[in-house]
Amino acid sequence: MKKYQFWFCTGSQDLYGDECLAHVAEHSRIMVEKLNQSGNLPYEVVWKPTLITSDLIRKTFYEANGDPCCAGVITWMHTFSPAKSWIAGLQECRKPLLHLHTQFNREIPYDEIDMDFMNENQSAHGDREYGHIFSRLGMERKVIMGYWEDAVVQKRIGAWMRTAVGVLESRNVRVMRIADNMRNVAVTEGDKVEAQIKFGWTVDAYPVNEIAEAVQAVSKGDIDILVEEYYSKYEILLEGRNEKEFREHVAVQAGIEIGFERFLEEKNYQAIVTHFGDLGSLKQLPGLAIQRLMEKGYGFGGEGDWKTAAMVRVMKIMTEGMKDAKGTSFMEDYTYNLVPGKEGVLEAHMLEVCPSIADGRIAIKEQPLSMGDREDPARLVFMAKEGPAIATSLIDLGNRFRLIINEVDCKKTEKPMPKLPVATAFWTPRPNLQTGAEAWIYAGGAHHTAFSYDLTAEQMGDWADAMGIEAVYIDQDTTIRRFRNELKWNSVYYR
Repeated sequence: MKKYQFWFCTGSQDLYGDECLAHVAEHSRIMVEKLNQSGNLPYEVVWKPTLITSDLIRKTFYEANGDPCCAGVITWMHTFSPAKSWIAGLQECRKPLLHLHTQFNREIPYDEIDMDFMNENQSAHGDREYGHIFSRLGMERKVIMGYWEDAVVQKRIGAWMRTAVGVLESRNVRVMRIADNMRNVAVTEGDKVEAQIKFGWTVDAYPVNEIAEAVQAVSKGDIDILVEEYYSKYEILLEGRNEKEFREHVAVQAGIEIGFERFLEEKNYQAIVTHFGDLGSLKQLPGLAIQRLMEKGYGFGGEGDWKTAAMVRVMKIMTEGMKDAKGTSFMEDYTYNLVPGKEGVLEAHMLEVCPSIADGRIAIKEQPLSMGDREDPARLVFMAKEGPAIATSLIDLGNRFRLIINEVDCKKTEKPMPKLPVATAFWTPRPNLQTGAEAWIYAGGAHHTAFSYDLTAEQMGDWADAMGIEAVYIDQDTTIRRFRNELKWNSVYYR
């Protein structure tokens, strides 16, 4: 987890005298200190001197741009601060920005309030002036309103911090494509140049045998050590298979994990896509190996789906270091349960689901795989956790990107599935399966998703806003009539 910081910049002016400015500085210092002590923020807040002139404001934002540790700027107007003073600085700003609409005191001091107090504590006045200039400039920012000592406000600030880091780190995401997209599939295609312009992603292709050579170069000793780790960490399900042959197949995945990770590190990539139709000299489709790499923080997309691979990586970054995290993974819609009252979607993939989302035991299985024409691959099998989550799909509509965000409720399946040799999740999309699925299809959502228990629809929508792309939400309030109208309105706004 990088040691990112967020600058806390308080706005005022010199109209009210030195004593007032001294109070403004003191109050903002206290706020920063208590925010850092709250335990509700994932990153440190750094106090900056009160901003009262156009030159100082511009200089501060310029310095924030150049500081690699600064992941964003939190601004707050303690008093009235004429917004024309902020124009040059805001135009300079290249970091995510939060407008915190709060005030130092929680309550009006009814018995003592006078005009000096009013002049010094007029955030309700100053923040409106400040907010206006953003709208006039057409700039993207996050607005959070509430009392700064309340835990709910602090947690919203913390959630925005994670989004801001996702925005910043998105510019560093590099995706390695091993083979191309699955032939004739539309939704996994996309404009890689536009993705680099919009999101900062670098998406490069490598011949499969180049990475296969890195796998072949892994020593038997290194493979044996990792196999022992597998056997100590996971349950082994032989299910009648020859133990020696089973271990040999597991060792193939160990070699792939080590070789892939070394290759990714050497070439500086944080996400990878594979395709079962182009495996070169690899003995197996990467299964257990990819699952383990995802658990370490790498993004992944199946069948060449580089957009989902990059989104998984971004969402892994946004959840990094989160206490009690429940997991983030690549996922795919497979089949429905349409029994009334028990509706849902069975989620899985051929092999590659991240074990960070597992609930309970994780086991290694080996089963034949009809795709890929290779030996039976080893994979981790498990059931996903219960609870609320989000599923996201980034699609390319030709003239723009759209991020579809669906709130879902993960559940246990009604019965075990002993013959299904893959990791699975089962969820019901909000507001219900019928409306959720219809809205997803109207929006053009993919069958692949970047899925997380630990991020919210608001956070992902904020990420999309910061990137300047369309975001649509499918949640408890969705109706098909309103949703279809929203898609039509967006087609005009984002064209």
